[in-house]
Amino acid sequence: MAKLLYQGHGSLRAVTDGGVVLYVDPFAGEGYDLPADVILVSHQHGDHNQLQLPAKKPGCIVWQNGDALQNGAYQTADLCGVRVEAVQAYNKNHRRDECVGFLVTLDGKLVYFAGDTSRTEQMETLAARRIDYAFLPCDGVYNMDVAEASACAQLIAAQHSVPIHMAPGKLFDRAAAERFEAPGRLILEPGDEIVL
Repeated sequence: MAKLLYQGHGSLRAVTDGGVVLYVDPFAGEGYDLPADVILVSHQHGDHNQLQLPAKKPGCIVWQNGDALQNGAYQTADLCGVRVEAVQAYNKNHRRDECVGFLVTLDGKLVYFAGDTSRTEQMETLAARRIDYAFLPCDGVYNMDVAEASACAQLIAAQHSVPIHMAPGKLFDRAAAERFEAPGRLILEPGDEIVL
């Protein structure tokens, strides 16, 4: 089963049973030493696109928002054996045509990395996907606040919902995480690693 490391803010690393190393929105924390097979970038804000941080294997695939959203169409790709689907991500601070979230299948588990967003139309369809883990931003400044993120978690109905991207300038905010309410809520601190 895949392992997932929460690095802080909106940054995560996953490693599959087959040894595929995937980073999402590199910026925060530690754990960039494992050479990447795949790097996903949801949008081009500086707290999500620090591509120089992860070590990289030869032939590393960098799949960014411009690859994932082309001419208004959300793309799906098989990247080193990992299925990645781009989905909607937007709000007043993040343009619909410049940002994406990701649905990533890791060793049979479906993981939703929301990116920087507030509630989207597409979230209404996600419960039918039976998502295993949903990572939702909740800073209330650049993204939805904790209350809206909690409502989105109810709508998405993932088995586990994880609050991330909680406060500008901080890797983690325990008070905000504790206010996040969702069935199967899982609070991860930077450096925490889970088996999916």
